[in-house]
Amino acid sequence: MTREFTGWHMLALMVGAFGIIIAVNLTLAYQAVATFPGLETRNSYVASQTFDADRAAQDALHWDVTATLIDTRLTVVIRDENGAPVAPTIIGATFGRATHTGQDSTPAFIWDGEALTAPVAASQGYWNLRLHLEAADGTQFRRRIQLHAK
Repeated sequence: MTREFTGWHMLALMVGAFGIIIAVNLTLAYQAVATFPGLETRNSYVASQTFDADRAAQDALHWDVTATLIDTRLTVVIRDENGAPVAPTIIGATFGRATHTGQDSTPAFIWDGEALTAPVAASQGYWNLRLHLEAADGTQFRRRIQLHAK
Protein backbone atom coordinates (compact mmCIF):
# COMPACT_ATOMS: atom_id res chain seq x y z
CA MET A 1 0.00 0.00 0.00
CA THR A 2 1.51 3.37 -1.02
CA ARG A 3 0.91 6.60 0.78
CA GLU A 4 -0.15 9.74 -0.98
CA PHE A 5 2.47 12.52 -1.27
CA THR A 6 0.78 15.57 0.22
CA GLY A 7 1.63 19.21 0.68
CA TRP A 8 2.79 18.48 4.24
CA HIS A 9 5.33 16.01 2.90
CA MET A 10 6.62 18.63 0.44
CA LEU A 11 6.80 21.23 3.22
CA ALA A 12 8.81 18.84 5.44
CA LEU A 13 11.15 18.05 2.53
CA MET A 14 11.76 21.74 1.75
CA VAL A 15 12.24 22.75 5.41
CA GLY A 16 14.68 19.85 5.93
CA ALA A 17 16.70 20.60 2.77
CA PHE A 18 16.96 24.34 3.39
CA GLY A 19 17.63 23.70 7.08
CA ILE A 20 20.68 21.62 6.17
CA ILE A 21 21.92 24.27 3.72
CA ILE A 22 21.50 27.07 6.26
CA ALA A 23 23.19 25.04 9.03
CA VAL A 24 26.20 24.29 6.80
CA ASN A 25 26.49 27.95 5.72
CA LEU A 26 26.33 29.19 9.32
CA THR A 27 28.96 26.66 10.39
CA LEU A 28 31.32 27.65 7.58
CA ALA A 29 30.78 31.37 8.22
CA TYR A 30 31.53 30.90 11.92
CA GLN A 31 34.71 28.93 11.15
CA ALA A 32 35.87 31.59 8.67
CA VAL A 33 35.44 34.41 11.15
CA ALA A 34 36.81 32.49 14.14
CA THR A 35 40.04 31.29 12.48
CA PHE A 36 41.09 34.28 10.35
CA PRO A 37 42.70 37.14 12.28
CA GLY A 38 42.31 39.56 9.35
CA LEU A 39 44.65 42.03 11.03
CA GLU A 40 47.65 43.50 9.28
CA THR A 41 47.98 46.55 11.48
CA ARG A 42 46.25 47.67 14.67
CA ASN A 43 45.44 51.16 13.42
CA SER A 44 45.33 51.52 9.65
CA TYR A 45 44.87 55.30 9.79
CA VAL A 46 48.10 55.81 11.75
CA ALA A 47 49.97 53.39 9.47
CA SER A 48 48.71 55.21 6.38
CA GLN A 49 50.18 58.54 7.52
CA THR A 50 53.77 57.41 6.83
CA PHE A 51 53.11 54.75 4.19
CA ASP A 52 54.40 56.71 1.17
CA ALA A 53 57.55 57.90 2.96
CA ASP A 54 58.25 54.38 4.30
CA ARG A 55 57.79 52.85 0.86
CA ALA A 56 60.07 55.43 -0.77
CA ALA A 57 62.79 54.77 1.84
CA GLN A 58 62.53 51.01 1.29
CA ASP A 59 62.61 51.40 -2.49
CA ALA A 60 65.71 53.63 -2.19
CA LEU A 61 67.59 50.67 -0.67
CA HIS A 62 67.20 48.80 -4.00
CA TRP A 63 67.10 45.46 -2.21
CA ASP A 64 66.10 42.34 -4.10
CA VAL A 65 64.60 39.90 -1.59
CA THR A 66 63.87 36.27 -2.43
CA ALA A 67 62.85 33.48 -0.11
CA THR A 68 62.78 29.75 -0.69
CA LEU A 69 61.36 26.93 1.38
CA ILE A 70 62.87 23.52 0.72
CA ASP A 71 61.71 20.78 3.08
CA THR A 72 62.25 22.37 6.49
CA ARG A 73 64.92 24.93 5.48
CA LEU A 74 63.87 28.56 4.97
CA THR A 75 66.39 30.68 3.05
CA VAL A 76 66.14 34.44 2.53
CA VAL A 77 68.56 36.03 0.06
CA ILE A 78 68.86 39.82 0.05
CA ARG A 79 70.97 41.54 -2.57
CA ASP A 80 71.66 45.21 -3.17
CA GLU A 81 71.51 46.95 -6.55
CA ASN A 82 75.03 45.68 -7.39
CA GLY A 83 74.13 42.07 -6.59
CA ALA A 84 76.15 41.95 -3.37
CA PRO A 85 74.59 40.08 -0.44
CA VAL A 86 73.10 42.21 2.34
CA ALA A 87 73.15 41.19 6.01
CA PRO A 88 70.46 43.35 7.64
CA THR A 89 69.53 43.53 11.31
CA ILE A 90 66.47 41.38 11.95
CA ILE A 91 63.94 43.29 14.01
CA GLY A 92 61.19 40.72 13.56
CA ALA A 93 60.24 37.74 11.45
CA THR A 94 57.07 35.68 11.54
CA PHE A 95 56.57 32.48 9.58
CA GLY A 96 53.01 31.20 9.45
CA ARG A 97 49.87 30.46 7.53
CA ALA A 98 47.97 33.19 5.75
CA THR A 99 44.63 32.13 7.20
CA HIS A 100 45.31 31.71 10.92
CA THR A 101 47.92 32.41 13.54
CA GLY A 102 47.90 28.98 15.22
CA GLN A 103 51.09 27.81 13.48
CA ASP A 104 53.01 31.10 13.59
CA SER A 105 56.65 30.85 14.59
CA THR A 106 59.70 33.08 14.75
CA PRO A 107 62.51 31.63 12.60
CA ALA A 108 65.97 31.65 14.18
CA PHE A 109 67.86 33.04 11.19
CA ILE A 110 71.59 32.50 10.85
CA TRP A 111 73.74 34.52 8.43
CA ASP A 112 75.91 32.17 6.34
CA GLY A 113 77.75 34.88 4.40
CA GLU A 114 75.31 34.81 1.47
CA ALA A 115 71.84 34.42 2.96
CA LEU A 116 69.75 34.15 6.09
CA THR A 117 68.76 30.54 6.80
CA ALA A 118 66.56 28.98 9.46
CA PRO A 119 64.99 25.62 10.17
CA VAL A 120 61.17 25.76 10.20
CA ALA A 121 58.32 23.33 10.76
CA ALA A 122 56.42 23.59 7.48
CA SER A 123 53.88 21.08 6.28
CA GLN A 124 52.33 21.15 2.81
CA GLY A 125 50.57 24.30 1.68
CA TYR A 126 50.97 28.03 1.48
CA TRP A 127 52.94 30.01 4.05
CA ASN A 128 53.72 33.67 4.67
CA LEU A 129 56.99 35.11 5.85
CA ARG A 130 56.65 38.57 7.35
CA LEU A 131 60.01 40.30 7.61
CA HIS A 132 60.87 43.45 9.52
CA LEU A 133 64.50 44.34 8.86
CA GLU A 134 66.77 47.31 9.39
CA ALA A 135 69.43 48.50 6.96
CA ALA A 136 72.85 49.71 8.09
CA ASP A 137 71.65 53.32 7.71
CA GLY A 138 68.65 52.69 10.00
CA THR A 139 66.01 52.39 7.27
CA GLN A 140 63.18 50.09 8.26
CA PHE A 141 62.37 47.42 5.65
CA ARG A 142 59.16 45.37 5.73
CA ARG A 143 58.06 42.62 3.35
CA ARG A 144 55.52 39.83 3.30
CA ILE A 145 56.64 36.94 1.12
CA GLN A 146 54.38 34.09 0.11
CA LEU A 147 55.91 30.61 0.02
CA HIS A 148 54.65 27.19 -1.01
CA ALA A 149 55.74 23.96 0.67
CA LYS A 150 55.26 20.81 -1.37
